[in-house]
Amino acid sequence: MANFMDLLQGQLQNGLLDQLTGQLSGASKEQTQSATNLALSTILGALTKNAAEPQGLEGLFGALNNHDGSILNNIGGLLSGSAQGKEADGVGILSHLLGGSNIFNVVEMISKGSGMNRNNSMNLLMKLAPVALGMLGKQKKEQQMQPKNLWDFLNNSQEEVKKQMPQQSLITKMLDRDGDGSAMDEIASMGMKVLGGLFKR
Repeated sequence: MANFMDLLQGQLQNGLLDQLTGQLSGASKEQTQSATNLALSTILGALTKNAAEPQGLEGLFGALNNHDGSILNNIGGLLSGSAQGKEADGVGILSHLLGGSNIFNVVEMISKGSGMNRNNSMNLLMKLAPVALGMLGKQKKEQQMQPKNLWDFLNNSQEEVKKQMPQQSLITKMLDRDGDGSAMDEIASMGMKVLGGLFKR
């Protein structure tokens, strides 16, 4: 089975990254690539961190009943902002995943790491969170996952991404410390070239 980031990468190919760039005022494609990589890496890290605790895993498993992947059939509407409903509620998803206060730390990290302004970074994060949950829900449904299968999928994906993308360990550190400033600075110092790698592999 492909890892979670590979599945998300495939979902955002075929011109959708260009469409996403067009929704972000003044953003370049390179900035969008870098910011998307950071946003998806952070969402994966947050999902894995939450699922590491039995109560968190049970909560995520249940929540995925409302995220069965159908939103992926209207991803153009999601990116343009016309999609509605729980599956498209980026703010709600992020609040559950990150906690309200930590969302702003993540936005700051994405902004520093990609060169994108904070408004665009927040907008991007809100658009990508439903894509990630929809993809995870789709995998749960198609693979008939039980909670342990879901945990194994997330954990294995996280470990695979850590091997491929050096920033993933820093993102995990930031999430563990509720917004560690030095980790954000390290991520920013890596620059857009490294962070844009997700869509160039």
